[in-house]
Amino acid sequence: MVNIFTRNITDSLTSLVKNIDNQVGENKDKRMAGFLVYLTDDPDAAEKELKAFAKKNNIKNVPLTVFDGLAGPPSYKISKDADVTVMMWQRTRVKVNHAFESGKLNKKAVKTVASDTSKILN
Repeated sequence: MVNIFTRNITDSLTSLVKNIDNQVGENKDKRMAGFLVYLTDDPDAAEKELKAFAKKNNIKNVPLTVFDGLAGPPSYKISKDADVTVMMWQRTRVKVNHAFESGKLNKKAVKTVASDTSKILN
């Protein structure tokens, strides 16, 4: 399971989500799944933004959801300084946890996160 929590939609986030969406599609036989949660104080606007994002980028395998509140779900303990947080689970155990401050999710980071999916596909 790949969980992406974001507070902003950026080009780098788009690249990451498209990559994970492709990987989920290619690894359904291994039960790979993922979702994106947009953390926001304006869920109505965010929902519209996500619908347009999914359509524009042809996102088919990763559900896009909205969470009302920038802090995110308390049980996930998302860093208040992170613009994007990516967690990967295998069964009930977190295998990967990346937190990126604003502007730190770049091409190299996207590549690292994408390759880390191998840690949950065994």
